Amino acid sequence: MRTRLFLIALIFGTLSSSIVIRRTHAATQSPVALTGRVSSAEEGAMEGVLVSAKKTGSTITTTVFTDEKGRYQFPASRLTPGHYTIRIRATGYDLEGRNSVDIPASDPVTLDLKLQKTTDLAAQLTNAEWLMSFPGTPGQKSSIQNCSHCHTFEPIVRSHHNAAEFEQVLERMSHYTPESFPLMPQPHFGSRTGGGELNMEQQAQLSAARRAQAEYLATLNQSSGPSWGYELKAFPRVKGLANKAIITEYDLPQRTRQPHDVVVDSAGMVWYAAFGEPILGKMNPKTGAITEYPMPVLKPHNVIGNLDVEFDKDQNLWIAMTFQAAIAKFDRKTDKFQIYKLPPELDGDYREITFVAPQHSYVDGKVWLTDAGSYTQMRLDLASGKWETFEPFPIPRPNVYQIISDEQNNLYLDVMGRQDIGRIDARTGKITFYPTPTPHSAPRRGMLDSEGRLWFGENRGNKIGMFDTKTQKFQEWASPVPEYFPYDVTADKNGEVWAIGEFADSILRLNPRTGQFTEYPMPQFTNMRRAFVDNSTSPVTFWVGNTHGASIVKLEPLN
Repeated sequence: MRTRLFLIALIFGTLSSSIVIRRTHAATQSPVALTGRVSSAEEGAMEGVLVSAKKTGSTITTTVFTDEKGRYQFPASRLTPGHYTIRIRATGYDLEGRNSVDIPASDPVTLDLKLQKTTDLAAQLTNAEWLMSFPGTPGQKSSIQNCSHCHTFEPIVRSHHNAAEFEQVLERMSHYTPESFPLMPQPHFGSRTGGGELNMEQQAQLSAARRAQAEYLATLNQSSGPSWGYELKAFPRVKGLANKAIITEYDLPQRTRQPHDVVVDSAGMVWYAAFGEPILGKMNPKTGAITEYPMPVLKPHNVIGNLDVEFDKDQNLWIAMTFQAAIAKFDRKTDKFQIYKLPPELDGDYREITFVAPQHSYVDGKVWLTDAGSYTQMRLDLASGKWETFEPFPIPRPNVYQIISDEQNNLYLDVMGRQDIGRIDARTGKITFYPTPTPHSAPRRGMLDSEGRLWFGENRGNKIGMFDTKTQKFQEWASPVPEYFPYDVTADKNGEVWAIGEFADSILRLNPRTGQFTEYPMPQFTNMRRAFVDNSTSPVTFWVGNTHGASIVKLEPLN
């Protein structure tokens, strides 16, 4: 279905047994810059292959799909004349040949591509395919899912650690924050309470769990020999509707950028916050031009970076500043930040403000936020500066992940540490919980649609969930992709639902009325945390950040 990106190679004007380049007369059915057929000796014409083109000196990569006849086409409007690098993604295959082609100003070019079986399938597998390949119980696989939050499974399975050595690795890794990834590790400063320090019994349970995790990891890597003791499994390539799309990737200025959240304003400008750096960025999707706004650093000794980005009614941007223990408001008209920092009596190095809900603050002048350092929720009165704290659970508390406000500025909670959707009444402070039909489903991120339906990803249940806040009823749709584990879910203006995650390198599109899913694979490894739909276009346009790939991705379905 998909595979790690591969550089193909072909020099314009060079012919070989695997590549055919020829000029095509301009009088074709529609304006096309580059077209061709992808095939292999094993399959003949290959459907569902991703073909990507990037112009020399550009920060923009365009990707199209091959159809049932193995044909691909790049519209002339997407590829201006110039020299292009070509790459493909097709699980189990590499491209024979070189990796460049010249696009002239007049006639389109036909470029036929020949693929050959890869000699290193392990380098191409997604996290979901690794999980599908791994032996072990669902509980064992679940215990290592969080490893993919900072890196893929590949360095784990290529390692040679035994169980004792893995225990040391796990201990070391536990001291890095979620903002870390290989290019920018960030250690914790101070303790993280999670709602309370662990007692001796809990510490013993943690040690036992870590030991079991280490023993399991040692069965998955190459500690016993140069090969793996299990079959490497890959998903089939997608067919049909999934191939009717164009994907555009925009490179960010530095490889250390981690665009955790990506949102689009009414003017079509794309905004992102760097997960591990104090930066808010704006991109013009027509040109790829980027403007970055440095954010104040309130705690230089602590972890820097941001997570949630939300619009208020006036489309000012609000940012959760994580370990800086604050939220920021960015005025799009003045390009100025206003910072709201926790007061001294509430502050501490363990504080981690991960989500903010300003959408309905106009109702009562109050903004909600959540602290992942204590798993409590807070509310700030913007006029008086008064802070309130809400404690939905006793210590030790489960992880309350995202918060979402409704039209009355009541607050809904995605309780990732359990299987609940929670609600805090804005007037009375009463807290109510509604368990999902699937136990231990781990609701993670989502949104409220105009009909009062809360959509969310069941990050452990491998389902898309919907909670009707009017009837207090749930509905669930199982992911058609094994080991997908939806992270975030959003609904569009047509009532269709989109989901993303960290495992499968693909975007899911659900028609809730029919239950039909369409899966769009990504051109390369794509770690995704926030789903966003621009409803101003027809069809709608889907946006997401590649958190570990320092790029912003736009998906345009053609149906």
